[in-house]
Amino acid sequence: MRAVLRTVDRVVLGLVGLVLLALGGAVLAVGLGVSPPSWWIHDGPHDVLLSTAERTHWRGEAWWWPAVLAVLTVLVLLALWWLVAVLRRHRLAEVLVDTGDGAGALLRGRALEGVLADDATRLDGVAHAHAHLTGRRDAPEVRVRLLLEPHVDPADALHHLAAESLTHARDSAALGSLPAEVRLRTARHKAERVS
Repeated sequence: MRAVLRTVDRVVLGLVGLVLLALGGAVLAVGLGVSPPSWWIHDGPHDVLLSTAERTHWRGEAWWWPAVLAVLTVLVLLALWWLVAVLRRHRLAEVLVDTGDGAGALLRGRALEGVLADDATRLDGVAHAHAHLTGRRDAPEVRVRLLLEPHVDPADALHHLAAESLTHARDSAALGSLPAEVRLRTARHKAERVS
């Protein structure tokens, strides 16, 4: 679902950007002396985009101001919805654990994140670990960030994380699978003096 929202977000922003760029470029070109087509709303460099007659044409109608306010309200609400959707953190609050009796149990997402991060931090050569659950509560996914000591081979750290920490978390929560995205970084260290 998040990938669909991300795609829609990019497409809408791209289209709005293209429309604004085309309109701004066309107005700038006409202002610099390019002759516009006959259907264009802007006739020349000394013309205004909306004349006084065009701006006040519907002002006397009873439906005009309620319609303007309704359209502006809808636009503001859509912009606020978009902003909240972009800024909202997609953290999984709880994980559904199959107890075998058909009822199931709920495990707090932060608890599973904490245990997974602590377990990963205990791995050899891992200076710090952070886990973040996403997805649905019956099909969670995890993002793990590892800060590795300088002497650790990243392939070994990734193998140990998958074989130990992720497997332990998946088995303890009775999950069929636990897809993971892992980001590795090396801790900074002082240069060693060679003698």
